[in-house]
Amino acid sequence: MSGYHPYGGGHPAPQPPQPDKGSTALRAVLIVAAVAGVVTVVAGLLIVLGSPDEYGLAANNRDSLALPSQPHAAGNNPEQALFQADPDAPPPLPQITPAPPMLPSTPIRVVIKRLGINAPVKTVGLAKDGTIEVPPSDDPNLVGWYRSMSTPGEAGPAVLLGHKDTRTRSAVFSRLPEIKNGDTIEVKRQDKTTAVFTVGGVEQANKKTFPTQRVYGPQDNAQLHLITCGGTYDRRTGHYTDNIIVYATMTSSYRS
Repeated sequence: MSGYHPYGGGHPAPQPPQPDKGSTALRAVLIVAAVAGVVTVVAGLLIVLGSPDEYGLAANNRDSLALPSQPHAAGNNPEQALFQADPDAPPPLPQITPAPPMLPSTPIRVVIKRLGINAPVKTVGLAKDGTIEVPPSDDPNLVGWYRSMSTPGEAGPAVLLGHKDTRTRSAVFSRLPEIKNGDTIEVKRQDKTTAVFTVGGVEQANKKTFPTQRVYGPQDNAQLHLITCGGTYDRRTGHYTDNIIVYATMTSSYRS
């Protein structure tokens, strides 16, 4: 259909603007400069990557935080941020008044209803290498209480340890990273009382920089610290790189 144009009859179509020779030359100069910049950046990256030690990028002696420890959003329910502080900082406390400490009594069972945990507690001490003993792996639902520390409900930190998994199955604390601030943990004691603890923070700490003072240091209130493995499993050493540590404070108690 010759003679048709989209602007209607009787009105000539607008003409495209004529090229400006000065603008064309400037554009060419800018393109050349941009290409030269890209080449320079690429060359610099190649130099850095070729000698990582000289630029502080070598992997040796650098502890990277495992990806699972980073908070991320899942739909409209974002995960809580993990507690982070210097190793000698005090443990995080829930936004609630602590309950008065009780007299000592050996723990016999730990219950975390939201995670489906209901497990017996065994007394553990120190291994020959000076580390805390862990419950035997042939009973994956067993939790260990470190007897050199406070009993749960007594003033000071009580420390409970449990496996994340075994060679064949998940274990008692496999879901511990799912615990939330404000969740409650119940510890049933030999004196027929139950100490109720409220979670104030969850930490993922590299085993090379374990926060010893925060976990084992003296405290005025009755606190409970749960410990299991976390981070990345190192097949070379047969161990996980990190620890998951839950900090909780006793906020009530009742007769069992």
